[in-house]
Amino acid sequence: MPVRSRPLALAAALLALVTGCSFGLDQPSPETSPGGDPVRSALQDVERFWTQAFPAIADGKPFTPVRGGFYAYTRSNPPPACGDRQSAYEPNAFYCPTDDFIAWDAETLIPQLREDFGPLLVGVVMAHEYGHAVQLRLAQPEQPTVVLEQQADCFAGAWVADVLAGRSTAFRDVQPTQLDNTVGGLLLLRDQPGTPAVAPQAHGNAFDRVRAFQEGVEEGAGRCAGYRADNLPVTEVPFTTEEDAARGGDLPYSRAVSLLSQDAQTYWADTFPDLAGRAWEPLRVAPFETPPACADRQATTDGAFYCPSGDFVAFDNVRLGPELYRRIGDNAVGTLIGNLFARAAQDRRGRTTADRTGQLAVDCLTGSWTHDLLTRDESADLRLSPGDLDEAVAALLVFGRADDQKELTAFDRIAVYRGGVLNGLRACT
Repeated sequence: MPVRSRPLALAAALLALVTGCSFGLDQPSPETSPGGDPVRSALQDVERFWTQAFPAIADGKPFTPVRGGFYAYTRSNPPPACGDRQSAYEPNAFYCPTDDFIAWDAETLIPQLREDFGPLLVGVVMAHEYGHAVQLRLAQPEQPTVVLEQQADCFAGAWVADVLAGRSTAFRDVQPTQLDNTVGGLLLLRDQPGTPAVAPQAHGNAFDRVRAFQEGVEEGAGRCAGYRADNLPVTEVPFTTEEDAARGGDLPYSRAVSLLSQDAQTYWADTFPDLAGRAWEPLRVAPFETPPACADRQATTDGAFYCPSGDFVAFDNVRLGPELYRRIGDNAVGTLIGNLFARAAQDRRGRTTADRTGQLAVDCLTGSWTHDLLTRDESADLRLSPGDLDEAVAALLVFGRADDQKELTAFDRIAVYRGGVLNGLRACT
């Protein structure tokens, strides 16, 4: 989140970064499949889904399953060659369009994903790769890689919607925590921050790829089939200066807290009259070592709250803020501050923040401030930089995990936050 006088980029996220349709893993682990082979079960279920869904997006044309087969490979048994590309071991999963097959690393990739994020993410990875086979069968006009990758993410989401509807033969009774875990795993698919969307191998940042996945879940395969370069909202941007790229780091923590708090204050002073029909009163921000007294706290997460009776926001400046900064980046701190200001705005306008509707309104209003940061020109004192939106997604996963907040999931919260980011305040009203 660079400042004009001192351009600085945001740090890489807390999760490993990879390129291509693959997941990068540092340490091998033994393959374990106590419940059978989750990959083949998922692939069979994805084929079941496309047999039913494909004709509706292909003018009635029947679906033809992958003809080249499915291949689980290891270091000692590498994948088949794909066209002119010779086989080599990588901890990846991929679709080969030349020979129409899907292959995956059964030694490292699948066991680790299953252990870290659960079997549903394994299914989503396979549904993504099968999505590329669907693209080939649709014979669509040529599109940039970033569009094809996000379309495959969307197709994977459409399959998940079918799973959630109870029609899957491989996955039943999917719980909200599994969706949140899957979104967390999708962060592994993102491009390195600073990758231009027009780069030949660009696949999209986490914000865009999660958006595509959620659109598939919410709107179905027909929405995905319509993805084109001229209608897909892509937020992935390159660094604007060499200094920005070379540092690859955050604003210093205390400076980030100060500048982001000031900017949120300015945003709401400008915006609140349109939202509530009256002026915005300055909101006190109280980073703390010991929580200040407040009888009516409205919590954003453990260690962060808005106090209506005292009309201030506060957050733990010893553990919570620095830990978000260290593990995710300075826009995780920005998302925390933005959520606190949005909570105050929602309360000041006489609306609840306590129930599901109130929390989603807070998240949308947080996104509206991010929209303002995102759409500023390069001369602005404070603006988003590559990686910021991914850090926001990661922060919302921390704030809104389904196992922590039973009524609402991070999956839900990210979706409405995205609406605010892409469409501004009007999305929240």
